Parts: sequence; C-alpha cells; structure tokens
Amino acid sequence: MTTKNDYFKLGRLVSIILAIIPITSWILGVATRFMEGKIVAGLLRLLLGWNIIWLIDLLLILFTGRIMRILNI
Repeated sequence: MTTKNDYFKLGRLVSIILAIIPITSWILGVATRFMEGKIVAGLLRLLLGWNIIWLIDLLLILFTGRIMRILNI
C-alpha cells in the first residue's frame, strides 16, 4: 500500500487544517470516497460523517495522514 495524503493529495499540513473544521472534513470525506468509486462508503459518510467519524478522521489525519476506511464497496 502506498502512503498518500487524503483530501485530494493537498499535503499533510493542509489535510490536518481541513480535518479540524467539521464541515470541511465531512464534505471532503464524502467527496474522497465518491472519487474512489466507493458509493456505499460515500453514502454512509454523507449520513453519518458529522459525528464520531469526524473525530476518528481527525485523529487518523493527525497520526497517519489518511481518513478512516471501513467499507471498500
């Protein structure tokens, strides 16, 4: 697995800044999953991405540079 930064490969610092803001984290998380072709995962983020998923994404962006990926469908 190659290491890449999420949020359109904008870089780790920019991804961290965008992940701190809940609404941008939610929108970019949904957009990232849809761009990967993961429709079901994108829909779940659309519905559930504003609560605990935001906190988990924030921690993962800080420590790994990637957002959470539960489903690959």
